[in-house]
Amino acid sequence: MGNQLEIPPEKISPKKMTILSHLAEIRTRIFRSVIAIVITTIAAFIFADPILNFLIAPLKGVPLIFVDMTEMIGVYMKVCLTVGICAAMPYLIYEFLGFVTPALKAKEKKYIYVALPFIFIMFVAGVAFSYFVMLPPAVNFLTSFGTNIASPQIRVSSYYTVVSRVILATGIIFELPVISTFLAWLGVITSHWLAGKRKWAVILAFVVGAIVTPTPDPINQSLVALPLIVLYEISIWLAWLVQRSKARAKKESQG
Repeated sequence: MGNQLEIPPEKISPKKMTILSHLAEIRTRIFRSVIAIVITTIAAFIFADPILNFLIAPLKGVPLIFVDMTEMIGVYMKVCLTVGICAAMPYLIYEFLGFVTPALKAKEKKYIYVALPFIFIMFVAGVAFSYFVMLPPAVNFLTSFGTNIASPQIRVSSYYTVVSRVILATGIIFELPVISTFLAWLGVITSHWLAGKRKWAVILAFVVGAIVTPTPDPINQSLVALPLIVLYEISIWLAWLVQRSKARAKKESQG
C-alpha cells in the first residue's frame, strides 16, 4: 500500500525483527556513526594547529623534522582522525548500546546507562594522566639518552605515532574499574575472584607497562604499572561494594 507507514528498525520489537531488519539497523547505526566521526574530524582539522602544538609540548623545544613530502599531511590526517574518533566516542557508544540494549533485561540496561558517563570520565582521566604524568619523563628520557654521541632529529610522524599510542592505551587501561564494576553487577566476577588473581594482575601490569611505555627505563614503565595495580585494587573494592549492595537488596526483598 502506498500510504502504509514504515516502522524504523529500532522501533520494532527485538523478538519480531528478522535478520534483514537487524542488518538494516546495523547499516543505519554504522552510517550515523561514520557521519559523527566525519563531523568531529572536520572540527579537529579546524583546531589542528593548537592540537598539534599541545601534543608536542612535552618535547620542550626539541625540533621535529619531516623527510617525506606527504609526511606532514599524513600526520595532520592521522592526528585529526584520532581526535575525531575520541570526540565522537560518546555517540559511538550510544549507537552501540542502542543496538545491544533491546536484547537485555531492564535491570541490565540500567547498569549500562549508569556506567556510560563513568566510561567517558575514566577515559579522559587516563588521557590526562598519560599526557601530564607519563609523557614528560618518557620523552625526556628518549630525547636525552645518548646525546653525547648524537643529536636527536625526530621525525614528526614517529613522534605522533608514539604519543597517540601511549595516550590511547592509557585511556583504555583506566576503564578497568568501570568494566569490573559492570561485570560484578552482572554476577560475572566477584571481589573474591579478583583478589585471588592479584598476583597475576601485578605481573600483567608490568608487562603492559613494558609494552605501552616507549622506553626501556623501569621508572617510566612503573608509571604505567603502578596506576594499573591501583586501579585493580579499586576494582576489587568496587566489586565488593556491588556484592554488598546486591546482598542487602536481596535480603530486603526477602524480608
